[in-house]
Amino acid sequence: MESNKQDVTAPLVFAIAIAAIGSFQFGYNTGVINAPEMIIKDFINYTMEEKLENPPTTVFLTTLWSLSVAIFSIGGMIGSFSVGLFVNRFGRRNSMLIVNLLAITGGCLMGFCKIAESIEMLILGRLVIGLFCGLCTGFVPMYIGEIAPTALRGAFGTLNQLGIVIGILVAQIFGLKVILGTEDLWPVLLGFTILPALLQSAALPFCPESPRFLLINRKEEENAKKILQRLWGTQDVAQDIQEMKDESARMAQEKKVTLLELFRVRSYQQPLMISIMLQLSQQLSGINAVFYYSTGIFKDAGVKEPIYATIGAGVVNTIFTVVSLFLVEKAGRRTLHMIGLGGMAACSILMTVSLLLKDAYKWMSFVCIGAILVFVAFFEIGPGPIPWFIVAELFSQGPRPAAMAVAGCSNWTSNFLVGLLFPSAAFYLGAYVFIVFTGFLVIFLVFTFFKVPETRGRTFEEITRAFERQAQGANRAEKGPIVEMNSIQPVKETDTNV
Repeated sequence: MESNKQDVTAPLVFAIAIAAIGSFQFGYNTGVINAPEMIIKDFINYTMEEKLENPPTTVFLTTLWSLSVAIFSIGGMIGSFSVGLFVNRFGRRNSMLIVNLLAITGGCLMGFCKIAESIEMLILGRLVIGLFCGLCTGFVPMYIGEIAPTALRGAFGTLNQLGIVIGILVAQIFGLKVILGTEDLWPVLLGFTILPALLQSAALPFCPESPRFLLINRKEEENAKKILQRLWGTQDVAQDIQEMKDESARMAQEKKVTLLELFRVRSYQQPLMISIMLQLSQQLSGINAVFYYSTGIFKDAGVKEPIYATIGAGVVNTIFTVVSLFLVEKAGRRTLHMIGLGGMAACSILMTVSLLLKDAYKWMSFVCIGAILVFVAFFEIGPGPIPWFIVAELFSQGPRPAAMAVAGCSNWTSNFLVGLLFPSAAFYLGAYVFIVFTGFLVIFLVFTFFKVPETRGRTFEEITRAFERQAQGANRAEKGPIVEMNSIQPVKETDTNV
């Protein structure tokens, strides 16, 4: 079903912008630890010397620093897996409001760790803020997907990624030595996360609850209708309300979808596999390797002030997320994802070649920098924004929270593994390390071409029914090869690629 041209209303923009603060928090806390790395290492060294009788070993100090960085991802894994516990009980909006307590707690622990001379507070603060960010990676795309009109769902879903990249960029800028990246102010840099949490907490009560949650989970049809009319700026929402009621009736016939059933029920297996693969395509694309170590890469490429080049990559990141916002409803999710993956694969080969030849040819350094910037641009056209919101599109209301939890956990787990294993891989493979990511990119490109459906302009109900028909077809095929010709239905246009 293709919706008519949809007006963008102020209440809708306000609700989505406030929700996207959670995405900003995820981006900010991902990038904030990189700039003050040496200063925080000195803090760990000094604090441990004060507490221990013997000077701490280099291995011990490196382990503490690695733990400070990695525990954020561990918190994210736990948080993302807990999404369903919150959204089904408290609702989408109220869940975002409640978990801001975690952001404030984590920000306070990190902000006061230097005064308290406590490494434990720093590590615990990173764990708590990781829990918060893991929950946000489930809450935000789900809330945006459920309040956005079908015709604008992709464009607004991209705003989730825009919040993330702006957060990373702000963290990079604030981390400069002329701003907060100093020996005295680094706790303020880490504790800054409290301010967006307070802002979101103050604004969320003025945002509506998801109308799908109210109608399907709470049976508040009239309330859901009023919210839809206000958000979408039209009185004619009868068709959308009816679609939700049909979904609610189908849910009433099913028992509650648990994580285990998500893997068992055939009609959920295909969208779940697609969701996990898309999340892996984001993290195993090599983007985090580029961002975590871009300063070092720019330095190797001969840039005198690599931190500014890294910020330049962050600006490119932000610009092309905006580009994706305008393209996603015109070109479609599947097409943009494939363009992004293909472009990144070509750039990663170019990065490998340029890094190998930069000592022989000085101009190859500029080729390397250009390849990195274009690599980032292709990432934000497809693999950056699309995996987050397409998961919410592939599942109906019942299994959606559990599916978001599984997808989010796979994203955080692969993020953690890349951060953990990339330094060793880079040490042993050198410039050839990006060829590994090229291999992953090609695999994900082939998978997207054959398995990922186009969801542009289709309701949640239509997408779910397409997967159910496919599962029923697979069941019939397993029972026997004999199929009557008159039982085969012509494939509708909307079912292409599903």
